[in-house]
Parts: sequence; C-alpha cells; structure tokens
Amino acid sequence: MALINNFWILSFLLFLITSPLLQVVRCQSDEAAENAGEVSDIGIVGDETDDAQDFADGGFPSAPGIDTVCVFPKNIARLVKGGEEAELLVGLKNDGQSSLNVVAIKASVYLPSDHHLLVQNLTVQVFNNGSVPSSAQATFPYIFSVSKFLMPGPFDLVGTIVYEIDQHPFQNTFYNGTIEVVEPGILFSMESAFLFTLGAALLVLLGLWINGQVQQSFKKPKRSSKVEVGTKTTDASMDEWLEGTAYTRSTSSKSKKK
Repeated sequence: MALINNFWILSFLLFLITSPLLQVVRCQSDEAAENAGEVSDIGIVGDETDDAQDFADGGFPSAPGIDTVCVFPKNIARLVKGGEEAELLVGLKNDGQSSLNVVAIKASVYLPSDHHLLVQNLTVQVFNNGSVPSSAQATFPYIFSVSKFLMPGPFDLVGTIVYEIDQHPFQNTFYNGTIEVVEPGILFSMESAFLFTLGAALLVLLGLWINGQVQQSFKKPKRSSKVEVGTKTTDASMDEWLEGTAYTRSTSSKSKKK
C-alpha cells in the first residue's frame, strides 16, 4: 500500500512540473493559431526616416475600435539573445468606421517593475504601405535587438504601434510584459534548466521505483526447511565394530542407570 502511495506522489509531482509548461505552450499556440487565421499580411517594411522617427516619438491616444495582439513566433519562452535579432508579430484589428494607416512600431526596454528606469530604446520600424481598411485585420512584423552588453536576466518590454486615422495620429500598446535576455548561444534560461533537471531527476526516481517493483515481483519466496524429529536408530554393523570399546561401555552404563 505504501508503494502505491509513493507512485501516486511521484506522478503528482511530475504533473505539477509539466502542467505550467504545457499551459504556456497551449495558450501561445492557440493565440498564434487564432491570429494566423484572422490576420493577413499587408504591411510593407520601409526604411526609417527622421520624420517618421519624430512622429513615432510622440505620445498619442489610442483610437476607439482598434485592438492589437502580440505573438513571439517560435519563441514561447520570450528569450532574447543579446546582440542578436529577435522577431515578434503585431496583429491589428480595425473595428472603426474609417481606414487607418500604420506608420511605425517602436519598443523600449525597462527594468522589471520600474518603468521609470529606461534601459534601452529599440529600433523604430517604419511602414510605407500599412493601410488597414475598416473591419479588416493585418499583421506587422517587428525586428529588434537588445544590446550585447546588456546583463542577462528578466526585463520589461513595452511595444507601441503608431497609426493615422484621417491624418490624426494615434497609438496602441501591443505588449507590456517580461522578456528574458540571455547570452548568445544560451538556449535555455536558468529557470527552464532547473525545471528540466528536476523533471529528469523525478523520472529517474520513478524508473528506479518501477525497476524495484518488477524485480521484487520475480523473486520466489524461500521455503523453510523441515526438521524431522524421530527416534534414534543405531546401525547394527556400527555396534559390532564398536563392541568392547569405551563407547559401548559408557552406553551400557547409561542404560543400567535408567
């Protein structure tokens, strides 16, 4: 009974470790699938200009009926290697009454939980032909890279898409969350490595437990040896060979005493 309880405890621990990872993969996959089914690629990336840079630096309100989403393709953990390019996709849905024209996408990196401390302003990406009609959707790629001198660890990324409606500027924040900066060549974060190591250790313990159960089931129980108690018999030839010796005299004396 105790062995069965240990098995269920190990199974429960494995479920706790893998369930958050599975949940993250499932949510990201569902979001990506939904965006891929509803958003079409119509943005054309152009070169950054000074006018677009000045336009993107302004703080504008968001227009009603405009919704945005963000997906990190093939990067569920949101790991960004220092000094290397990373990509995200910005999905924009126009439920307003007028068409809009996407001007640029910009982003900045801040210290976690303190957006007053700016770490780095990322590239402003300009779109020459980013028109999105009313009741339409579009996807815009954003390529960025953080400094290679940035210390590895978690940071907050704030991304904004700037657009025009009837020649009036607006902007929406499409992402305001955490990314993890890692050194080039590092595929896993420390947290991911810890979870992987812990999961592997539990799998090894589970395998050892199953192996012990299998070996124990094949062991045969030892049979207890029977001890027979009976009357003592004496071989006649042995008596004749010992006749006249000290052994026969001691035996005869013991029988007389009885």
